[in-house]
Amino acid sequence: MVEWATFNAETLSEHTLICTGTTGSLIQQAFDKSGIKAEIVCMHSGPFGGDAEIAAKVVRKEINLAIFLIDDLNSQPHEADIQMLLRQCRIHNVPIACNRYSADLMITSSLWDDDNYAPSMPQYIEFAR
Repeated sequence: MVEWATFNAETLSEHTLICTGTTGSLIQQAFDKSGIKAEIVCMHSGPFGGDAEIAAKVVRKEINLAIFLIDDLNSQPHEADIQMLLRQCRIHNVPIACNRYSADLMITSSLWDDDNYAPSMPQYIEFAR
């Protein structure tokens, strides 16, 4: 994740980055070393609720895009929180990239900076409030 963020630092520095604690700290250190200025807000570490905190921001429409590079070859102690974050992104129509290629496609999309583009929200009539 740090390598991807550093590679895309110019684009990412134009946005506020909301990260789990450990990832955000590592990205901040890498950016500081490279002289990159970016607003990075760190939640708790993933196993201590950071994924759940970010999911809550998704629900409150405070997240426009999620990049969550998942290591599928290693189990995560907070797998339930990760699945909950992925689910909330799907329910609330927040694009989420789970691998490097999809992350690169999303942040280079012309829709990313198009102020006129408004994605349609899924209709969950039975559960709407």
